Amino acid sequence: MVRHGARAGGGIDDVRLPARRRGDANMSGAKLPSGKLPAALLRELLHSDTPPPPELLLPPRPGEDAGVIALGGGALVVAGDPVTMTGADVGAHAVLVNANDIAVLGVRPRWFLSTILLPEGIEEDEIRALFTGMRATLARHDILLVGGHIEITGSVRQTVVSGHILGFAEDGNFLRTADVKTGDAVLQIGPAPVEAAAVLANEAAAAEGDVAPELWQAALGALEAPGILVVEAALRATALGAHALHDPTEGGLSAGLHEMAEASGMALELNDDAVLWFEPGRALCKALGADPWGALASGALLAAFPAERAEDACKTLAAEGFPTAIIARAGAGTGVRFTDGAALPRYERDEVLRILE
Repeated sequence: MVRHGARAGGGIDDVRLPARRRGDANMSGAKLPSGKLPAALLRELLHSDTPPPPELLLPPRPGEDAGVIALGGGALVVAGDPVTMTGADVGAHAVLVNANDIAVLGVRPRWFLSTILLPEGIEEDEIRALFTGMRATLARHDILLVGGHIEITGSVRQTVVSGHILGFAEDGNFLRTADVKTGDAVLQIGPAPVEAAAVLANEAAAAEGDVAPELWQAALGALEAPGILVVEAALRATALGAHALHDPTEGGLSAGLHEMAEASGMALELNDDAVLWFEPGRALCKALGADPWGALASGALLAAFPAERAEDACKTLAAEGFPTAIIARAGAGTGVRFTDGAALPRYERDEVLRILE
């Protein structure tokens, strides 16, 4: 097999990139920390003066979790997401976070590909365990492994799995984060920060003595219970009439709310007393000096509903086993503020990443 960009004889294709010149516009020399790109830089990179072709129904945009391509009479939904902050059960973890990115468009995930980068010195049994966890998770959620790539490389210090996932909306219908409407109620479905709890418990074991034993054990098992998958909750919210869904991940619940507000051009008024917290996650954040608002939040789902449907949707979801609360209202303006007018801080860099480095 020949790698892209290389000839079979070992030579490299003569592909020359334009040299970077001192003073070129938008070529800042600022060094960025690990984590998400600054929101302004992401907007700059995704901006295009060329209109998208008609088959690209949802082009790359800040706050949108996937892209959508018209295909036949339906819509192909595609997304990709890596897992980089933990090496614990990383194959299963990658399946779950990618599945969420498809489900928030109201579409069931169906096909999965993975690019797996393994560190030098890894043992064969570790690779087998990764695949065992990944395949079991795929089978449990009726998602098919259709391809990918795997290699051992000195470029990574721990295993990195970058997942790519696809779904198909046969009727061509899908939701966008940008479709929040004035007057909508924003529901939080599932607590936060579940993912942060699991990652911190596995990667920051020194904090164990600072957390109650029952909370520590709950954090260790948080990927399983309550879990970080929101597929069924997202599909149920779609059926109940949600205008928009969003999956808060890196940057925590705070980043998810800000992304939803920005994508839709709305302001959100937030009732922090109504927020659903995962207590093991909060306890670990407190022990390590992290703010749970800015900590990995996979496992929670944000859903915007018309005001007249919100209460019924909240009750229905809760009755069906999805903890749910109305935490915000959408209105004219920008940003996310608490009911007392104070701005919700935004974490460009996830608190878990800050703690682990």
